[in-house]
Amino acid sequence: MREHGGNLDTAMQRFGGRIEDWIDLSTGINRQPYPVGVIEQSAWTALPSRSEIEELHEAARQTYATQAPLLAMAGAQAAIQCLPSLSRKGRARILAPTYNEYAGVLSSAGWDVAEVTNLDALAGADLAIVVNPNNPDGRRHERADLLALLPCVGRLIIDESFADALTQLSLAPEAAGRGGLLVLRSFGKFYGLAGLRLGFVLGAEGDIATLSAMAGPWPVSGAAIAVGRRALLDREWASATTARLGHDCVRLDAQATAQGWRLIGGTPLFRLYDVGDALAAQDKLARGRIWSRVFSGQPGWLRLGLPGDEAEWSRLASALAR
Repeated sequence: MREHGGNLDTAMQRFGGRIEDWIDLSTGINRQPYPVGVIEQSAWTALPSRSEIEELHEAARQTYATQAPLLAMAGAQAAIQCLPSLSRKGRARILAPTYNEYAGVLSSAGWDVAEVTNLDALAGADLAIVVNPNNPDGRRHERADLLALLPCVGRLIIDESFADALTQLSLAPEAAGRGGLLVLRSFGKFYGLAGLRLGFVLGAEGDIATLSAMAGPWPVSGAAIAVGRRALLDREWASATTARLGHDCVRLDAQATAQGWRLIGGTPLFRLYDVGDALAAQDKLARGRIWSRVFSGQPGWLRLGLPGDEAEWSRLASALAR
């Protein structure tokens, strides 16, 4: 099993409690989710129509400021699962450390996979992968530097799952007409609705057509279409959320610094700290029923998402004070 956040089953096995007792800060999912509102009954009872899917696609194009062909899928993970089949097996190079599903999915499909530590080392790869901003350390790359890679690789995958509040980083506006470039976007993280399973992949017409054939005629649910379109077009909510997340990052960093933890990096949805002994810090928080993310290969790293309401902030402060 590859390591992920959100593993509350593990937390409850080790420390007890019921799922509703826990505040899960082990993921980068917004804990003040988009207010879904009323969903029409037909979203649950009828197959999604092509016109409804296209309306969702158009909402995504407006939000991501792009004219590129795109496809809604059941989360960015669904697109990742399809990557090995887009071309013949070859050399995959992944800028690391990063989200561990890429290496796992490609290795399982028989690709020659290697992790590298700088952009220049991606040159020559048949498939090059960059997460921007990166998970878990928040490392960021300028658009021009990423575009300069395109002539040097067979296909370039840019995962922007955490870019919603950092629009200046996004290559989505540059994706139209650029062969060999695919941009992945997650919906569930910024909008706090990971259970909806919605994401998008943008790229050249041929690649999107191939992915569409893999995904089938109904790649996302009626509920995902209804909620996704409504949320993506609500720019007022997105703007207010971006501002709140920026404020809350400063707040969380201050609490962590008071503990003697050192900020390594992060995004507006999570922070990564060097805490010395991550397992000890995780245990301390878990006694207050707050779950965090540790990394087996980095014993000092602890990742925390941002608390939601004031009650969650208060519980985090109490757990840190133990």
